[in-house]
Order: sequence, then C-alpha cells, then structure tokens
Amino acid sequence: MQILLRLAKLSDLDDSLEKVSEFPVIVESLKCLCNIVFNSQMAQQLSLELNLAAKLCNLLRKCKDRKFINDIKCFDLRLLFLLSLLHTDIRSQLRYELQGLPLLTQILESAFSIKWTDEYESAIDHNGPPLSPQETDCAIEALKALFNVTVDSWKVHKESDSHQFRVMAAVLRHCLLIVGPSEDKTEELHSNAVNLLSNVPVSCLDVLICPLTHEETSQEATTLDELASDKTAEKETVLKNNTMVYNGMNMEAIHVLLSFMEKRIDKGSSYREGLTPVLSLLTECSRAHRNIRKFLKDQVLPPLRDVTNRPEVGSTVRNKLVRLMTHVDLGVKQIAAEFLFVLCKERVDSLLKYTGYGNAAGLLAARGLLAGGRGDNWYSEDEDTDTEEYKNAKPNINLITGHLEEPMPNPIDEMTEEQKEYEAMKLVNMLDKLSRRADVKDLHQDGG
Repeated sequence: MQILLRLAKLSDLDDSLEKVSEFPVIVESLKCLCNIVFNSQMAQQLSLELNLAAKLCNLLRKCKDRKFINDIKCFDLRLLFLLSLLHTDIRSQLRYELQGLPLLTQILESAFSIKWTDEYESAIDHNGPPLSPQETDCAIEALKALFNVTVDSWKVHKESDSHQFRVMAAVLRHCLLIVGPSEDKTEELHSNAVNLLSNVPVSCLDVLICPLTHEETSQEATTLDELASDKTAEKETVLKNNTMVYNGMNMEAIHVLLSFMEKRIDKGSSYREGLTPVLSLLTECSRAHRNIRKFLKDQVLPPLRDVTNRPEVGSTVRNKLVRLMTHVDLGVKQIAAEFLFVLCKERVDSLLKYTGYGNAAGLLAARGLLAGGRGDNWYSEDEDTDTEEYKNAKPNINLITGHLEEPMPNPIDEMTEEQKEYEAMKLVNMLDKLSRRADVKDLHQDGG
C-alpha cells in the first residue's frame, strides 16, 4: 500500500505533477489501489490509518486546474468514491474537514469548462461539441463521490451552506443541458446528476430555473403561453427550440428531467432504481416551487379535451404515469401517484378528473382522503382550466374509470307489465331464500 501510494503521488512528500512521463505510472498505481481497497477489508482499514482520503483530496487540488490529466483525476475520484462508500465516517471527514463539497464541485466545473454569466447561471452552447469520453468519465466519478459526501445534507442543512449548494445545483443544471460522447454515456451522466440533485436541499433547487436573459428575450424564444393561444400549434414546435420558456423563466433543465423520466418509464424495468429518484425529485421541486409545478402541470396534465379513453390508455406522459399508479411495486405506485397529486395541488377532485377513482384509490386510502378534500400542503388559489369539451362531457364521465361512457339503456323500459311482475316475484323469492339461509346459519351458531 505504501509503495503504491508513493508511486501514485499520494505520499506525504510534496511531489508535483510536472513530469508527464510519470503520468502512466500514477494512473496504474491508482487503478491498483482501487482494486485492492474494493476487495480487501484489511486495505480498507489501512486506508483509514494512512489518512488516504486527505491524500486523495490533496492530489485533486494539484490536478484541478491542469489539462490532459483526466485519467489521474478519474481514478483519484473513483478511489475517493469507494472509500466514502465503504466507510461512512469518511463522508463526514470529506464534507467538513477536507472541504470536499467545494473541491468536487470545482472538479465538475473544470470537466464541463463552465463559464459563469451570473452568480448561479452558466453559459450554455447548444451547438458546441459533446463532452469527450475522458471528461465524461471524470464528471461521472465526481458526481458519484459528491453523492456520498452530501447523502445526509438535507437533514443537516444550515443557512450558511446555502450558497455552496446553489453553486452545485447550478453546475448540475449545466450538466443536464449538455451531452456526452454517446447516448448511453449521456444517460449515465444525467442519471448521476439526478441522484445528486436529490441530496440538494429543496430550497436551493430554485436555480434549476432562471429568468430569461436579454439575449434570449430578443431572440423571439417560443413560449408555451404563445402556443396556448394558437390551438393549431404543435407541442413539438416547443421541443425543437433551444429554449423552453414558461412565465418568463428558462425551463430547459426541468424539461430535460421530464424527458429523462419518460425514457425511464418507457424502458419498462428497474423502476425502483431508475425511475423513483427522478420522480421524487420532480415531486419535491413541484411542491416547493410554483413555477416548476405549473410548467410540469401544463406538460403532464394539460387541459382535458378528449375523455373517450380511459386515463391509463394511450401514449402520453399522463397515460404512462396513471398506469404506474396500479404498479405491483408499492414504492413505484406511491411516488407516481404522489407526483400527479402534487401537480393537482393535492386536490382530490382535480386528481380524480385526470386519473379516475379506481386508479387513485390507493393513494387516497393511504392519505385518508377517500371521502374527498385536499392534502396538508398549501398552494395558490385554483384557476378554472376546464375546456368546453370537458364541461360538456362531464355529466356522462364514469368517476371510477375516468372516461366518457354512453348511458346504458334501462332494461325495464322495454318490458311489458307481465314481465315486470315476473321479475319482481323472482327477486322476492331470491330474497326469501337468502333470509332462510341466514336463519339456519344463526341456528347452528347458537348450538341448535
């Protein structure tokens, strides 16, 4: 272990990273350390005694502003991730003693080559090249290490930490708006960003959206409000534009999260690991931030026009989420229902309009709202979003299934008086038999 530490420039000596010829040796030594620490409990214990976490942070500080040493940073970060995963005590040391949160955030900034335009806003070049494979791998390892460092942050969040968490959330917003060298790598990058965002105190997630800049305003960015005034406009028109705008706010990052969620639903497997983190994140964002909730409501639960199909039938995001409300996995069905409930401002009547009573019964029973009402959280006053089509169809909508049903003909209307009398007598005889059976059962129970 000590030999490998020395070769990896992790010894107590103040070694610099000036000799490029030593870089391959450093990388291979870090790889060996990763394998040994992962497979050996004795090596894990020695890592604590040798204060390996502090040495790794020191090496990262030497690397953070240097180019062409991404492999060194990548395996340094991987080893840091393994240590913080295998020893929970190291998380606290990284968080406070070693200032791991700002250090790892700066590593991410460097990997993404971020240029700040405001305190919590970065410049996004939609036409720029994708991240290189080395930059992507380095960013993924930094995201995983940051997740361990911040895993309990929402419980111990202090106001003094607010700035640092907002900076990190702004970096993660940038991460969501860029792409990696391949579709799979981009999904892996965004997946780790979603996991890390789940650790950020919800009050700091307001930086995921931001007001339009003067340049964006002057470029005639297409807005959802403008499309709403044009009934012939296609939803895809918004999605093709570089800027997603709602109420004067840039919603690109939230739209990426929504698209990421839909892709995870379409995969049809591993919902608990792959889907619940992003659903939980969107739910908490919607509950805490009004603009995010209103944007997601317009995207997921637009005003109803066609109610001829059941809510769970179809290919829209609403249809897919309603189908999850009856999923066999209890955790999945709960978070899917909770997300839709929050979008409906936790109003039972609004939820039933979009899902039907049958799909919503599980959530309502768990919340004690089967008789109606609303949840405990406060939301702004409701506005009337019912379309004329929905208002006209509402009297004939089946509340259980949530879709329009043609009224069933009354079979008695086509019967003659003799047939009605016959059916009435048959019903009387059936009730009489049931009554006799009940009397016999009671007699047996009394020991007769």
